[in-house]
Amino acid sequence: MLIDTHAHLFAGQFSEDQDAAVERAQNAGVEMVILPNIDNESIDPMWRLHQKYPDYCLPTMGLHPCSVKEDYQKVLNGMEKQLSDSRLVAIGETGIDLHWDTSTLDHQLSAFRQHISWAKSTQLPIIIHSRDALEETIREIEAAQDGSLTGVFHCFTGTGEEVQQIRDVGFTMGLGGVLTFKNGGLDKILKKVGLDNMVLETDAPYLAPAPHRGKRNEPAYVKIIAEKAAEVLGISVEEVIRKTGENALKVFRK
Repeated sequence: MLIDTHAHLFAGQFSEDQDAAVERAQNAGVEMVILPNIDNESIDPMWRLHQKYPDYCLPTMGLHPCSVKEDYQKVLNGMEKQLSDSRLVAIGETGIDLHWDTSTLDHQLSAFRQHISWAKSTQLPIIIHSRDALEETIREIEAAQDGSLTGVFHCFTGTGEEVQQIRDVGFTMGLGGVLTFKNGGLDKILKKVGLDNMVLETDAPYLAPAPHRGKRNEPAYVKIIAEKAAEVLGISVEEVIRKTGENALKVFRK
């Protein structure tokens, strides 16, 4: 299955052509789209999209680290009430972001640890955002791993050594548009490490792959990422789709 494991298709950037974007994804062969929640404001749009496409656009629940503010605990308390909803397929998007604002690190860590606790109690996978903080994020998962945690380090751009650390802790990594960037460097890493524990994602509407770089991203473009992975590894696109699809289904238990 060709699966976009990370797309914010409920975001305002799709307000005028959301249905058309779903249709384009379907026409491109995408068979499933995972919808990582961002904050309080995105919850209702996410649920509405899921209700329109209940077997295609699958919801998660979490607070993005860039949305962790002083009132984060109040926000998390509200989200926690929704964790019993059986339609949820993951916890997140959560994690650590030290690119934009390092002053909230303590709050981010507290929120991340609460998400990890949710993942354990619900037995759902966790979708992890890590920007300029991969070492810290891996360390948190290593400390919390008791054999029950699984999930995705979304938008992976780390080293071969970090690939192995993530594999050792039982997690997968999301391959996104950076793989297609001329000087992204991810192609060299992928060539060394292969597709074990790898899934495909777009992070739509962000990080569009070449030749759409700088423009709005969308789930249909996940096929471009599959094609680039096939080129890098010297295998067929079908093999990339099969392997990453199997990995995604295993993580999200579909």
